[in-house]
Amino acid sequence: MKLYKRLSRQAGVVLSSIIFCVNCSCDTDPTTNPTTAADFDMTPQKVAITPGIIDEASGIVPSYSMPGNFWINQDSGQPSSLYLLSADGKNIKEMKVPGAANRDWEDVEIGPGPNAGVNYLYIGDIGNNNEPKSQVGVIYRVPEVSDANANFDETKLEKITFSYPDGTRDAEALMLDPTTKDLFVISKEGQNTGIYKLAFPQSTTQTIVAEKMGTVPDVGLATAGNISKDGSEILIRTYLAVYYWKIKAGESVGQTLTQSATKQLLVALEPQGEAVCMDADGKGFYTISEKSNAASVTLNFYKRK
Repeated sequence: MKLYKRLSRQAGVVLSSIIFCVNCSCDTDPTTNPTTAADFDMTPQKVAITPGIIDEASGIVPSYSMPGNFWINQDSGQPSSLYLLSADGKNIKEMKVPGAANRDWEDVEIGPGPNAGVNYLYIGDIGNNNEPKSQVGVIYRVPEVSDANANFDETKLEKITFSYPDGTRDAEALMLDPTTKDLFVISKEGQNTGIYKLAFPQSTTQTIVAEKMGTVPDVGLATAGNISKDGSEILIRTYLAVYYWKIKAGESVGQTLTQSATKQLLVALEPQGEAVCMDADGKGFYTISEKSNAASVTLNFYKRK
């Protein structure tokens, strides 16, 4: 990664995140949001990650077909590969995604898709590293492999291309609603963080114009997002915090995100935190960071109380 990108994120970007954290309460007013907030142990359980393989980790999701493992993507300048990481951090396997190109992969999601009973991985090539802000993004969809010795099938790789309805955008957060199979891209803004929806079924032959659903209150510089496997909880992270929403009965993901977060969680400081996901069994959530100028990083687990 280019040095100036690291410096900009570690200095001005983190300073902006601090301003947002200072200005926002760690808990929303229960009188305005009666949904009971989930509680997590904010001292994470840490697993050391051997440096040199996934130093540019930008997205993480649990494997549904191989429990006890995670899928990691790296951003621009890295191979067009996903990495299978064991929960104990001892095993990392690179798995190339043939037919895909890593312009600036920023997030990865997992869940249902066009064929019933199939777990799909969604790779968000939605960043703007070393380029002006992009008006077009790409999301690769490919069935998850169920064997660590298998390979991704290029013949089953699909490319979802989309544009924004309101000009160029940088984005690092991709989410999949497992209930509707809609995709959501959250733009990376200092303020007025946009919510962009790609409704299912997403075309793989034409460029889709995303639908803007509104903005996320009080969240700036979003670096990752995730919706729980059961579709009831949402996480969006920044460099310093994780924002949590519990979806109320009858509400959509878009409607929920236009409301203030149920809870703001100040997570442990990481070198350049860009990835978050819920545990597949709902027992907590995980974060991982780019290594940046640190010697190494850890896989952090925040257990649900």
